[in-house]
Amino acid sequence: MKIKASILFAVLLGISVQAQSKKWTLSECVEHALNNNITIKQATLDLEDAQIDRSDAIGGLLPSLNANANNNWSSGLSLNPVSGTNETLTFRNSSYGVSAGVTLFDGLRNYKRLQRAKIRKVISEYSLGRSKDDIALLVSNSYLQVLLNKESLKVIEAQHIITGEQLKRTEDLVEAGVLPKGDLLEIKATSADEITRIVQGENAIKIALINLAQTLLIKDYETFDIEEREYIVPVATIMETPVERIIAQARESRYEVQIAEENKLLAEKDLEIAKGAYYPTLSASINYNTRETGSNNFVNEVDPDNPFRIQQIGVVESTGESVVTQQPNTLIRETGPVSYFDQLSNNDGLSYGLSLNIPIFNGFSVKNRVKRSKIQVKRTEFQLEEAQLNLDSNVYQAYLDAKGSAEAYEASTVAVKAQEQAYEYAKDRYDVGLTNAFDFSQSKFRLEDAQSKEVRAKFDYIFKLKVLELYFGIKVADIKL
Repeated sequence: MKIKASILFAVLLGISVQAQSKKWTLSECVEHALNNNITIKQATLDLEDAQIDRSDAIGGLLPSLNANANNNWSSGLSLNPVSGTNETLTFRNSSYGVSAGVTLFDGLRNYKRLQRAKIRKVISEYSLGRSKDDIALLVSNSYLQVLLNKESLKVIEAQHIITGEQLKRTEDLVEAGVLPKGDLLEIKATSADEITRIVQGENAIKIALINLAQTLLIKDYETFDIEEREYIVPVATIMETPVERIIAQARESRYEVQIAEENKLLAEKDLEIAKGAYYPTLSASINYNTRETGSNNFVNEVDPDNPFRIQQIGVVESTGESVVTQQPNTLIRETGPVSYFDQLSNNDGLSYGLSLNIPIFNGFSVKNRVKRSKIQVKRTEFQLEEAQLNLDSNVYQAYLDAKGSAEAYEASTVAVKAQEQAYEYAKDRYDVGLTNAFDFSQSKFRLEDAQSKEVRAKFDYIFKLKVLELYFGIKVADIKL
């Protein structure tokens, strides 16, 4: 048992270590955000709500069917449903009915409501897609920020290793009397400054990781980390595409314009629905009803003691004799209630008919709704125009940003090569004592600064290039770094 417990503990420990050492890739981060982000969940609920609206609109085109049942007790002076007279008694009665109705014509408003529901569903789908693109782009930016901070830290750490080697050599030269002690102090100051910047760089990485984890709704800040690999600047084939073509493609694929176009269609459909209130409404209905009561019944029976009675029905005109007839002599006798199902069968009835409602005057309500709907149509037309103008501006700005960042990256690469040559020259001069430690440290600082700028320019260019690809219609999920 102890051996099994030890093995189980080792397995669980291995799983724990493996979970803690997980490195998140960009695709995993994006997928996790799309599955857990609250904004996307809310947009999904909006889509479900739009689907319910469509179901409501379909239901408006179908007939209605309803059933009703009532059961009441009456006590005191009440109308006896059997005799039809007011009596002081206590009795029970019930009624049942089934009714069906359908709207035959209402200015096509129900049909247009169905069309409106379909448009709203499309808008919800576009809004969900836009939310996913925005979240994916936000995650990508946060992910690249972590990579940028890590690459910047590597630059400082690499320079600090060189400073350490130079510090050891300078100590030896100072002890031998070749270099003044001031050079050693200068190198030590440079080393101390690099240590400070390393600490700052490590903190910047932690903060960037926390920001990314918060975006992903991950609370395990201590062990959260991303995968580190070399990110090569991609071939910018999109930069060879004319900006006019990118703008045209963006208008066809971007959700901002598509949502504005659908909102305009939605407003036009609302206008049609409002105008439908000018038309008459024709509906048909059919009802089936029956009833029963627990009240006693009254029946006519022949009097057993005096079964017949003589009744005069006329006079013979010539003799004046009476003309009589013999009729049954009946008595009204109170009996128990008729059986339940017999009453339902005997008391049922069917009614059906058409109903026509013609609007004549409703206090300007219909007219004003139509006016408001026309105003909303105009408003959505302006919003569509504004969305197109904003998209054109954003695409053009993204194009210029990508172009500028490409030039900045190329310039930073050239600057690094130049600073590397300058640093090697300054190092050679410092090694033979032709320059002091301060000038050498400045050359080393300029190299480190150029390398840091190259790293920032590299990731800034990658991000802006992907933003431009997004405008060109490439989905975030298909964008590769």
